[in-house]
Amino acid sequence: MSMMDTVIPFALLCFTSLFTITSPLSTMPVFLTMTQSLDEKERRAVAIRATLVACCALLLFVLAGQFLFKFFGISTNGFRIVGGIIIFRIGFDMLQAKYTPMNLRKEEIKEYANDVSVAPLGIPLLCGPGAIANAIVLMQEAYSFEMKTAVIVAIILVYLITFVLLRWAGVLVKFIGETGNNVMMRLMGLILMVIAVECFVSGAKPILADIVREGLSGICK
Repeated sequence: MSMMDTVIPFALLCFTSLFTITSPLSTMPVFLTMTQSLDEKERRAVAIRATLVACCALLLFVLAGQFLFKFFGISTNGFRIVGGIIIFRIGFDMLQAKYTPMNLRKEEIKEYANDVSVAPLGIPLLCGPGAIANAIVLMQEAYSFEMKTAVIVAIILVYLITFVLLRWAGVLVKFIGETGNNVMMRLMGLILMVIAVECFVSGAKPILADIVREGLSGICK
């Protein structure tokens, strides 16, 4: 089997798994709702900044993930739990249609755009604990330079596509109208809540299992 026979399937796995977990389509309603108070220029700037923040953060974790986790004493499971709580709150507000656009003064727009582009759009929506954990695992499984390069290229490609989707998200709003946007916001809010619960449970389960295991070992002693 040649190297290309191994690299190409691995590259496809990297792209499909990262795109699915990053889920830019489910982020579009959040992006549209949070940027309704901004003009087209500011909305484009938010899309650029959010995808850049997410891409750079994920590349940072991929290249130095294990070192950072060990250095700061952070566990992937703990990151999953916190990310799940944040995403659940956003999803709940969307489900209740409470995620309304803010009325901003002209001087507040730039500060608001900078804030939302980093959190929650960049992190944890576009670069959440699931994407980070998945990317780190993929990099660990990449045993050759070509496969490691495939992981990095897949990350960059996913966020390029994400930017294009966010950039033209306004066209979707005009197409589906206000009622369609509200329906999509509630539906995506429900999906976000499900993703958040899965994220929380996947992080809490190993921690609880360790606690139970330590408790049982203490009783046995």
